[in-house]
Amino acid sequence: MSYITAKDGTEIYYKDWGKGPAVTFSHGWPLSSDAWDGQMLFLAQRGFRVVAHDRRGHGRSSQASSGNDMNGYADDLAAVIEALDLKEVTLVGHSTGGGEVARYIARHGTKRVARAVLIAAVPPIMLKSATNPEGLPMEVFDSIRNGLMNDRSQFYKDLALQFYGANRPGAKVSQGTLDQFWLWSMQAGLKNAYESIKAFSETDQTEDLKQFDVPTLVLHGEDDQIVPVRDSAKKSARLIKGAKEIYYPGAPHGITATHQDQVNAELLKFLKEESKARAV
Repeated sequence: MSYITAKDGTEIYYKDWGKGPAVTFSHGWPLSSDAWDGQMLFLAQRGFRVVAHDRRGHGRSSQASSGNDMNGYADDLAAVIEALDLKEVTLVGHSTGGGEVARYIARHGTKRVARAVLIAAVPPIMLKSATNPEGLPMEVFDSIRNGLMNDRSQFYKDLALQFYGANRPGAKVSQGTLDQFWLWSMQAGLKNAYESIKAFSETDQTEDLKQFDVPTLVLHGEDDQIVPVRDSAKKSARLIKGAKEIYYPGAPHGITATHQDQVNAELLKFLKEESKARAV
């Protein structure tokens, strides 16, 4: 298996497929890089080099006691990019991974970055406050913490229904899709998953988004029950200069699975369009 050692000794697992322009993928909470397989295989078959890592404490990466925050996540992404010497890379992030991408750009700049894609991403900030009245109240995130502490296995099974919109009338989500969400989630260390809740809900990334200076695509489902679109993508797109926005009516949080073909097509189109633009 392929690992990179972060500065604090944490072992970060990654997968690296294909040859061509590089695309990295940062996954959502509390999953692993396997959640990107549908996008990675699609792009690898079309002339791209695709790289995805398991966030520290998740999947096959080691369960670090510290660094379970956006700074730590961004620095781990940087460690992967630098170890593999990726250049002109497209950063793709889903949910918490979108926060990771935003913090990477804020902390490490865009000298190695050609473009960015935020899919159902958590920025600018999920938590409700005086300055973010549209956000979700702390009680929502405390409930998640309680779910992990009391019966995380059942909590993840219940969460999968919302994640993929399987609780909506007429939804067509396979049992296999729900089962794999549980499997990936159970691989995450309890301490890591618990501490990540604060990271994805309370980290204010408003200033991070203002530092984007590369072409950026924002994708989001309009029926996202996990990261409501009005308080995330809509705001992020206003903060990122020149961001391109695509919204899927009735679509859930887990659109990389439920709308895999559409997402893949949009990614490929964005990659090709921006490559042509840079070549001119």
